Amino acid sequence: MAEETIFSKIIRKEIPAEILYQDDLVTAFTDIAPQAPTHVLIIPNVLIPTVNDVSAEHEPALGRMFTVARQLAKKAGIDESGYRLIMNCNADSGQEVYHIHMHLLGGRPLGPLLAT
Repeated sequence: MAEETIFSKIIRKEIPAEILYQDDLVTAFTDIAPQAPTHVLIIPNVLIPTVNDVSAEHEPALGRMFTVARQLAKKAGIDESGYRLIMNCNADSGQEVYHIHMHLLGGRPLGPLLAT
C-alpha cells in the first residue's frame, strides 16, 4: 500500500490549502510555489503514487481531472489564450510528491516545454 502524502491531508482538509474544486473523485488547489500566474494542482482523491500505478479502475478520476482543468482554465480566463497541463512520473521527471497530480499552468506565455 502506498504511503499517505501531504495531498491526502489537503483532500481531508486537515491542512490549509486554497481549494478551488472538490468532489468525490478529485480535488484542485493552488500551488504553494506557483510557476505561473495561474498554477493549480489537480489530484485524484484516491492515492495513486505515480502514473505507473494507474489502472483501469482509476479512469473516472483521471478523466475528471481533465474536465476540471478545463473548467478552472475557463474560470481563470486562460482558456482562450492557452494553458499547459503537466504530469510528472518519478524522480527524473521532477515528481516530488508521490500522489499523482496534474499541474494547470497559464496566465502568461510559457515558452517551449523543454530547453534544447
